[in-house]
Amino acid sequence: MEKRSIGMVLTPKFWNDKRQLENIFNLNPAINPIESSLLDEATLNSVIYTTLNDLSNWARLSSLWPLLYGTSCCFIEFASLIGSRFDFDRYGLVPRSSPRQADLLITAGTVTMKMAPSLVRLYEQMPEPKYVIAMGACTITGGMFSTDSYSTVRGVDKLIPVDIYLPGCPPKPEAILDAIIKLREKIAHETSEDRNEFQQGKRYFTRKHRFHIGSSILIEKKKKFFHQSYKYHESALEITPKTSESISEIEKFENTRV
Repeated sequence: MEKRSIGMVLTPKFWNDKRQLENIFNLNPAINPIESSLLDEATLNSVIYTTLNDLSNWARLSSLWPLLYGTSCCFIEFASLIGSRFDFDRYGLVPRSSPRQADLLITAGTVTMKMAPSLVRLYEQMPEPKYVIAMGACTITGGMFSTDSYSTVRGVDKLIPVDIYLPGCPPKPEAILDAIIKLREKIAHETSEDRNEFQQGKRYFTRKHRFHIGSSILIEKKKKFFHQSYKYHESALEITPKTSESISEIEKFENTRV
């Protein structure tokens, strides 16, 4: 009945070609749709061959959602990217206020010891895969505070992994765009093995990592200087029993914290 109804609408020229009738009534799907006669040359030119890995990389690099962690003057340079002169929206960047919706962390400015746990906590709350751009000299090495500051972290890579280092004091907006382009190129050539290579526990110090109080690396130099210049006794540099008790109490308190 189905063949009879189809035959009623066929023109006479199709009845003369038996092969065309067989193709019409053949309902088996083609193994390779590209080889089907239904696809003309225009359709073949519009087909794009790719892999799931490349498609995933293209989707992620075209829509980076940054979490802005600005603590000093470097962040002012990044704020200029939002304007129409540089227009970072053309790269698909959408700033987010929640780390659970972001996949790019941009650290701009000085990171202190007290702020280090908060920074690591924000990084842990970001879903995988995630990336970090260290912006400015203070973020990368501590900057002007790296020599004699007791509360500055000498490099944010001691806390979280960094994908792109952007030096400068502060870096220009053009340099920030160049760092974003470099990160997009890295994502484009990324594979699933590369994403699984670095585990969270092996890449950075977690929040449970504690900074233990230790002696300064300059103590030996200080001893020599004291002996040569002022002839101080070595006992002047020793820690008193009262100070050691205070240090032990601080360590005991730190170990009891979650």
